[in-house]
Amino acid sequence: MPPADRARTADELTTLVAQLARRLRAVSAQAELTPSQQSVLGRLGREGPATTAALARGELVRPQSMRMTLAALQERGLVARTPHATDGRQVVFSLTAEGGELLGSGRAARRGWLARAIDTRLTPEEHHALAGALPLLRRLVESPQADGAVPHPYPTGDVPR
Repeated sequence: MPPADRARTADELTTLVAQLARRLRAVSAQAELTPSQQSVLGRLGREGPATTAALARGELVRPQSMRMTLAALQERGLVARTPHATDGRQVVFSLTAEGGELLGSGRAARRGWLARAIDTRLTPEEHHALAGALPLLRRLVESPQADGAVPHPYPTGDVPR
């Protein structure tokens, strides 16, 4: 494939993924949360309780930014902080019942909207083609640095002083 075609494909895919993400956010019960807050809730839901530093590393943000995100989520009652079991200097954040409910209802709303859109806007053949593209998309997102992508400036969450 010529480089110009690859660039057009990359541009169109970037635009479509961003549009799809906005549509999914709009139908979610989590729509009132920022994308960063949604991502942290999702990570806590998938991976379980974590420290601020671990969440910052996972989200590729500075610890200071993560502290602000966690403070906003805690203020809304969506996450709770508890002392670290072995390190008294740290705290561990976990989803509250309300945070878990919001996360679950958001996922259900997004899944429902997308399933209805696939059923009503795509033919069975198109649905099959879309399903066939999923492993390709997964492969693109699972190895972001394998192809020379520029790494995040603070991949560990540690910020130079």
